[in-house]
Amino acid sequence: MSRPGDAGPLTRATLALAVVISAFPVYYMFVMATRTNEEAIDVPPPLLPGGHLGENVARLLAAEDAHFLTGLVNSAVVSVTVTVSVVFISTLAGFAFAKLRFRGGRALLGLILVTMMVPLQQMGVVPLYELMVTLGWTGQLKAVILPFLVNGFGVFMMTQYASQAVPDELVEAARVDGASTAGVYARVILPALRPGMAVLALLVFMQTWNEFMWPLIVLDPDNPVVQTSIAALNQAHGTDYVMLFTGTAVSVLPLFIVFVVFGRQIVGGLMEGAVKA
Repeated sequence: MSRPGDAGPLTRATLALAVVISAFPVYYMFVMATRTNEEAIDVPPPLLPGGHLGENVARLLAAEDAHFLTGLVNSAVVSVTVTVSVVFISTLAGFAFAKLRFRGGRALLGLILVTMMVPLQQMGVVPLYELMVTLGWTGQLKAVILPFLVNGFGVFMMTQYASQAVPDELVEAARVDGASTAGVYARVILPALRPGMAVLALLVFMQTWNEFMWPLIVLDPDNPVVQTSIAALNQAHGTDYVMLFTGTAVSVLPLFIVFVVFGRQIVGGLMEGAVKA
Protein backbone atom coordinates (compact mmCIF):
# COMPACT_ATOMS: atom_id res chain seq x y z
CA MET A 1 0.00 0.00 0.00
CA SER A 2 1.48 3.32 -1.03
CA ARG A 3 1.80 6.13 1.47
CA PRO A 4 0.22 9.56 0.85
CA GLY A 5 2.50 11.62 -1.31
CA ASP A 6 4.31 8.65 -2.89
CA ALA A 7 4.59 8.76 -6.68
CA GLY A 8 2.68 6.01 -8.45
CA PRO A 9 4.09 3.79 -11.21
CA LEU A 10 2.64 5.98 -13.97
CA THR A 11 4.17 9.10 -12.45
CA ARG A 12 7.55 7.43 -12.10
CA ALA A 13 7.43 6.14 -15.67
CA THR A 14 6.46 9.60 -16.99
CA LEU A 15 9.28 11.28 -15.06
CA ALA A 16 11.78 8.70 -16.26
CA LEU A 17 10.68 9.23 -19.87
CA ALA A 18 10.94 13.00 -19.47
CA VAL A 19 14.48 12.64 -18.09
CA VAL A 20 15.53 10.40 -20.99
CA ILE A 21 14.04 12.73 -23.61
CA SER A 22 15.66 15.78 -22.01
CA ALA A 23 19.07 14.21 -21.42
CA PHE A 24 19.49 12.26 -24.66
CA PRO A 25 20.44 15.26 -26.90
CA VAL A 26 23.13 16.27 -24.40
CA TYR A 27 24.39 12.70 -24.15
CA TYR A 28 24.45 12.34 -27.94
CA MET A 29 26.39 15.60 -28.24
CA PHE A 30 29.11 14.24 -25.97
CA VAL A 31 29.10 10.91 -27.85
CA MET A 32 29.68 12.71 -31.16
CA ALA A 33 32.50 14.70 -29.55
CA THR A 34 34.36 11.39 -29.08
CA ARG A 35 33.87 10.16 -32.65
CA THR A 36 35.26 10.88 -36.12
CA ASN A 37 33.34 12.50 -38.95
CA GLU A 38 33.06 9.16 -40.74
CA GLU A 39 31.50 7.58 -37.65
CA ALA A 40 29.22 10.57 -37.11
CA ILE A 41 27.41 10.00 -40.42
CA ASP A 42 27.06 6.23 -40.01
CA VAL A 43 23.58 4.72 -40.28
CA PRO A 44 22.49 3.84 -37.66
CA PRO A 45 24.44 6.51 -35.74
CA PRO A 46 26.73 5.41 -32.90
CA LEU A 47 25.21 5.63 -29.43
CA LEU A 48 28.29 4.81 -27.36
CA PRO A 49 31.36 7.03 -26.76
CA GLY A 50 34.41 6.54 -28.95
CA GLY A 51 38.08 7.17 -28.34
CA HIS A 52 38.78 10.42 -30.20
CA LEU A 53 37.85 13.05 -27.60
CA GLY A 54 41.41 14.22 -27.00
CA GLU A 55 42.11 14.46 -30.72
CA ASN A 56 38.90 16.42 -31.35
CA VAL A 57 39.57 18.85 -28.48
CA ALA A 58 43.10 19.41 -29.79
CA ARG A 59 41.75 20.19 -33.27
CA LEU A 60 39.18 22.52 -31.73
CA LEU A 61 41.74 24.51 -29.76
CA ALA A 62 44.05 24.65 -32.79
CA ALA A 63 41.38 26.19 -35.04
CA GLU A 64 42.79 29.69 -35.54
CA ASP A 65 39.62 31.06 -37.13
CA ALA A 66 37.52 30.36 -33.99
CA HIS A 67 39.90 31.42 -31.15
CA PHE A 68 38.02 28.95 -28.95
CA LEU A 69 40.36 29.00 -25.95
CA THR A 70 40.25 32.80 -25.91
CA GLY A 71 36.46 32.59 -26.06
CA LEU A 72 36.35 30.25 -23.07
CA VAL A 73 38.58 32.49 -20.96
CA ASN A 74 36.67 35.64 -21.96
CA SER A 75 33.31 34.03 -21.19
CA ALA A 76 34.58 32.93 -17.78
CA VAL A 77 35.82 36.44 -16.96
CA VAL A 78 32.63 38.12 -18.16
CA SER A 79 30.25 35.62 -16.54
CA VAL A 80 31.97 35.60 -13.14
CA THR A 81 32.28 39.41 -13.05
CA VAL A 82 28.66 39.99 -14.04
CA THR A 83 27.37 37.31 -11.66
CA VAL A 84 29.25 38.70 -8.65
CA SER A 85 28.11 42.24 -9.44
CA VAL A 86 24.46 41.33 -10.01
CA VAL A 87 24.23 39.22 -6.85
CA PHE A 88 25.94 41.86 -4.70
CA ILE A 89 23.93 44.81 -6.02
CA SER A 90 20.67 42.84 -6.00
CA THR A 91 21.08 41.84 -2.36
CA LEU A 92 21.85 45.42 -1.38
CA ALA A 93 18.86 46.75 -3.31
CA GLY A 94 16.63 43.93 -2.08
CA PHE A 95 17.54 44.74 1.52
CA ALA A 96 16.84 48.43 0.95
CA PHE A 97 13.49 47.92 -0.75
CA ALA A 98 12.28 45.21 1.64
CA LYS A 99 13.49 46.44 5.03
CA LEU A 100 14.30 50.15 4.79
CA ARG A 101 11.78 52.94 4.49
CA PHE A 102 12.73 55.87 2.27
CA ARG A 103 10.91 58.37 0.12
CA GLY A 104 10.22 57.19 -3.42
CA GLY A 105 11.06 53.57 -2.66
CA ARG A 106 7.86 52.12 -4.10
CA ALA A 107 8.07 54.28 -7.22
CA LEU A 108 11.69 53.27 -7.79
CA LEU A 109 10.83 49.57 -7.38
CA GLY A 110 7.96 50.04 -9.82
CA LEU A 111 10.37 51.60 -12.32
CA ILE A 112 12.63 48.56 -11.99
CA LEU A 113 9.65 46.29 -12.67
CA VAL A 114 8.88 48.30 -15.81
CA THR A 115 12.40 47.67 -17.11
CA MET A 116 11.68 43.93 -16.85
CA MET A 117 8.71 44.30 -19.19
CA VAL A 118 10.66 46.02 -21.96
CA PRO A 119 13.40 44.26 -23.98
CA LEU A 120 15.93 46.98 -23.31
CA GLN A 121 18.83 45.12 -24.88
CA GLN A 122 17.08 44.69 -28.23
CA MET A 123 15.51 48.16 -28.24
CA GLY A 124 18.61 49.94 -26.98
CA VAL A 125 21.26 48.13 -28.99
CA VAL A 126 21.90 51.08 -31.34
CA PRO A 127 22.37 53.80 -28.68
CA LEU A 128 24.30 51.34 -26.51
CA TYR A 129 26.65 50.57 -29.40
CA GLU A 130 27.08 54.28 -30.09
CA LEU A 131 27.98 54.75 -26.42
CA MET A 132 30.61 52.02 -26.64
CA VAL A 133 32.07 53.65 -29.75
CA THR A 134 32.17 57.04 -28.00
CA LEU A 135 33.94 55.52 -25.01
CA GLY A 136 36.33 53.62 -27.28
CA TRP A 137 35.36 50.29 -25.73
CA THR A 138 34.44 48.34 -28.86
CA GLY A 139 36.38 45.11 -29.12
CA GLN A 140 37.06 45.09 -25.36
CA LEU A 141 35.54 42.85 -22.70
CA LYS A 142 34.32 45.78 -20.60
CA ALA A 143 31.86 46.54 -23.40
CA VAL A 144 30.07 43.24 -22.66
CA ILE A 145 30.46 43.55 -18.89
CA LEU A 146 29.30 47.07 -18.05
CA PRO A 147 25.74 46.92 -19.55
CA PHE A 148 24.89 43.81 -17.47
CA LEU A 149 26.30 44.67 -14.04
CA VAL A 150 22.79 45.43 -12.73
CA ASN A 151 19.79 43.20 -13.33
CA GLY A 152 16.20 44.27 -12.71
CA PHE A 153 15.03 40.71 -12.21
CA GLY A 154 17.76 40.14 -9.62
CA VAL A 155 16.68 43.24 -7.65
CA PHE A 156 13.04 42.15 -7.73
CA MET A 157 13.89 38.56 -6.76
CA MET A 158 16.06 39.59 -3.81
CA THR A 159 13.44 42.12 -2.67
CA GLN A 160 10.78 39.41 -2.55
CA TYR A 161 13.15 36.94 -0.92
CA ALA A 162 14.26 39.42 1.75
CA SER A 163 10.65 40.32 2.50
CA GLN A 164 9.83 36.67 3.21
CA ALA A 165 13.10 35.35 4.66
CA VAL A 166 13.95 38.11 7.12
CA PRO A 167 11.34 39.08 9.76
CA ASP A 168 11.16 42.76 10.59
CA GLU A 169 11.59 41.84 14.26
CA LEU A 170 15.02 40.38 13.51
CA VAL A 171 16.15 43.62 11.89
CA GLU A 172 14.79 45.66 14.77
CA ALA A 173 16.55 43.41 17.27
CA ALA A 174 19.84 43.97 15.46
CA ARG A 175 19.20 47.72 15.57
CA VAL A 176 18.54 47.57 19.32
CA ASP A 177 21.85 45.73 19.76
CA GLY A 178 23.59 48.66 18.14
CA ALA A 179 24.13 47.29 14.61
CA SER A 180 24.47 49.84 11.85
CA THR A 181 22.72 49.47 8.50
CA ALA A 182 25.86 47.86 7.07
CA GLY A 183 26.04 45.57 10.09
CA VAL A 184 22.42 44.48 9.66
CA TYR A 185 23.13 43.74 6.01
CA ALA A 186 26.28 41.73 6.74
CA ARG A 187 25.14 39.83 9.85
CA VAL A 188 21.40 39.41 9.36
CA ILE A 189 20.45 39.83 5.70
CA LEU A 190 23.25 38.00 3.89
CA PRO A 191 23.04 34.74 5.90
CA ALA A 192 19.28 34.61 5.33
CA LEU A 193 19.59 35.33 1.61
CA ARG A 194 22.26 32.73 0.77
CA PRO A 195 19.88 30.16 -0.79
CA GLY A 196 18.27 32.82 -2.97
CA MET A 197 21.68 34.22 -3.86
CA ALA A 198 22.77 30.78 -5.08
CA VAL A 199 19.73 30.51 -7.36
CA LEU A 200 20.21 34.04 -8.70
CA ALA A 201 23.92 33.42 -9.28
CA LEU A 202 23.13 30.31 -11.32
CA LEU A 203 20.52 32.08 -13.45
CA VAL A 204 22.77 35.09 -14.11
CA PHE A 205 25.81 32.94 -14.86
CA MET A 206 23.86 30.84 -17.37
CA GLN A 207 22.33 33.89 -19.03
CA THR A 208 25.67 35.67 -19.32
CA TRP A 209 27.54 32.56 -20.50
CA ASN A 210 24.95 31.98 -23.24
CA GLU A 211 24.78 35.63 -24.35
CA PHE A 212 25.37 35.87 -28.10
CA MET A 213 23.87 38.91 -29.83
CA TRP A 214 25.60 41.75 -27.96
CA PRO A 215 29.09 40.15 -27.93
CA LEU A 216 28.71 39.43 -31.65
CA ILE A 217 28.01 43.13 -32.27
CA VAL A 218 30.58 44.74 -30.02
CA LEU A 219 33.56 42.34 -29.92
CA ASP A 220 36.18 41.64 -32.58
CA PRO A 221 36.44 38.14 -34.13
CA ASP A 222 39.90 37.66 -32.61
CA ASN A 223 38.66 38.50 -29.09
CA PRO A 224 35.38 36.57 -28.81
CA VAL A 225 33.32 34.94 -26.11
CA VAL A 226 32.56 31.25 -26.34
CA GLN A 227 29.20 31.63 -28.11
CA THR A 228 30.66 33.79 -30.88
CA SER A 229 33.54 31.32 -31.13
CA ILE A 230 31.03 28.56 -31.87
CA ALA A 231 29.40 30.78 -34.49
CA ALA A 232 32.79 31.36 -36.13
CA LEU A 233 33.47 27.64 -35.91
CA ASN A 234 30.20 26.89 -37.66
CA GLN A 235 30.97 29.38 -40.39
CA ALA A 236 34.49 28.09 -41.03
CA HIS A 237 33.93 24.36 -40.43
CA GLY A 238 30.25 23.87 -41.21
CA THR A 239 30.77 20.36 -42.57
CA ASP A 240 33.07 19.25 -39.75
CA TYR A 241 30.25 17.96 -37.60
CA VAL A 242 32.47 16.41 -34.96
CA MET A 243 34.30 19.69 -34.35
CA LEU A 244 30.98 21.49 -33.96
CA PHE A 245 29.76 18.87 -31.50
CA THR A 246 33.06 19.09 -29.62
CA GLY A 247 32.91 22.87 -29.40
CA THR A 248 29.33 22.77 -28.14
CA ALA A 249 30.17 20.07 -25.59
CA VAL A 250 33.16 22.00 -24.24
CA SER A 251 31.11 25.21 -24.10
CA VAL A 252 28.44 23.66 -21.86
CA LEU A 253 30.93 21.89 -19.58
CA PRO A 254 31.33 24.91 -17.21
CA LEU A 255 27.56 24.96 -16.71
CA PHE A 256 27.63 21.30 -15.67
CA ILE A 257 30.45 22.07 -13.25
CA VAL A 258 28.43 24.90 -11.70
CA PHE A 259 25.44 22.58 -11.27
CA VAL A 260 27.57 19.87 -9.67
CA VAL A 261 29.41 22.22 -7.31
CA PHE A 262 26.44 24.35 -6.26
CA GLY A 263 23.59 21.91 -6.92
CA ARG A 264 22.69 21.35 -3.27
CA GLN A 265 22.54 25.07 -2.49
CA ILE A 266 20.54 25.76 -5.65
CA VAL A 267 17.96 23.05 -4.96
CA GLY A 268 17.78 24.14 -1.32
CA GLY A 269 17.13 27.72 -2.39
CA LEU A 270 14.41 26.69 -4.82
CA MET A 271 12.72 24.45 -2.24
CA GLU A 272 12.94 27.10 0.47
CA GLY A 273 11.45 29.69 -1.84
CA ALA A 274 8.63 27.31 -2.78
CA VAL A 275 7.85 26.58 0.89
CA LYS A 276 7.88 30.27 1.80
CA ALA A 277 5.60 31.09 -1.14
